[in-house]
This record gives sequence, C-alpha cells and structure tokens, in this order.
Amino acid sequence: MTESAALRRIRALIVVFVVGLILSGVTAFPLGIEARALDRLLHGAAWPVARHLTFLTTWIDEVTVGLTDTYARHPYVAYGTDWLAFGHLAIAVAFWGPYREPVRNIWVLKFGLIACAGVIPLALICAPLRHIPLWWIAVDSSFGVIGAIPLYAAYRLTRKLEISTQTDAETPSRRLPQRPDFDNPLSDGTGRL
Repeated sequence: MTESAALRRIRALIVVFVVGLILSGVTAFPLGIEARALDRLLHGAAWPVARHLTFLTTWIDEVTVGLTDTYARHPYVAYGTDWLAFGHLAIAVAFWGPYREPVRNIWVLKFGLIACAGVIPLALICAPLRHIPLWWIAVDSSFGVIGAIPLYAAYRLTRKLEISTQTDAETPSRRLPQRPDFDNPLSDGTGRL
C-alpha cells in the first residue's frame, strides 16, 4: 500500500470514529425527548415486536417517567448530560491531529483506544451502583467495543506507515559527489572549505 493510500484509509477510519463520537455526544443533549420518542415508538409502530421484549419496554417506560419527572422538577440535573455531550465533542476535536499527521499524533489514537477499553470497567462498576439492568451493560459496553474497531485499524495502519517512513529515512540515498567550489578562494578544490 502506498503512503497516500494508507493516509486516506487512516483518515477515513478516524472520520468514522469521530462521527460516532459526535453522534453519541449530540444525542446526550435531548435525553428526555429521545426517551419519550422511543417510548412512543415501542408502544406504537414497534409494538408487535416490542410486546415480546418486556425487559426493554419496561426499562424504557421507567427511564422515560424518571427523566420526564426529573427534568420537570429539577431541570439542572440535565446540565450533567450537557457536560457529557460537551466532553464527547471536545474529545472529537483532539482527533484532528492524527487526521492531519497520523504518525506524529499516534498518541491520540492510543488515548482513544485506552478510553474505549475504559468504557467496559466503568459500565461493570457503575451500572450496578446506579440500579441499571445488567443487560444494559452490554449496550453501554458496545460503544467502547464498536469505537475501538476503526481506531485500532487506524492505529495499526499508522504504525505500518511509521515503520515504512523510518525505513525510508534510514535507507542510504546515492549521494552525488560534491562539485568543487572553484569560485571560493578558501576552497581546497574538493568542495570543502
């Protein structure tokens, strides 16, 4: 693979990750609206399937009631998810570095992979503490797993690119003999002063 093809592929993978990060961030702003819309969908058009998934419909019903009640009586609680959304957007900006110069900014890809791995223990520890159903841990953990796929592919390609550019830099190039500088009176005729 040529260097330009590798760069295009790395950039495409980073864009996929960043789009996912931005979408998961932006959707943290209107949680109440989203919960009500999902609740209406599950009890409306999706009811033929949703009625067999009582664990899901019961959970979404509870979340919708909880968010609606909390936001009506304590709207400042939503400020926490506003900061969550902002965090996602701020992290997305950091990936501009590896998008432009992946080898130089490979540490950002490593950081992203570490953050993706951290999603799973966070879900395993915090979900039970917050009385979140255990099956929801898989949903939350999937964000880290799915996010790690394009990031890891970008990381591997960046490492290969880094190795190939180091190898190219270490390959001795044919040096042309220096032309003597006859115009310089200090030159000894060998091209050196």
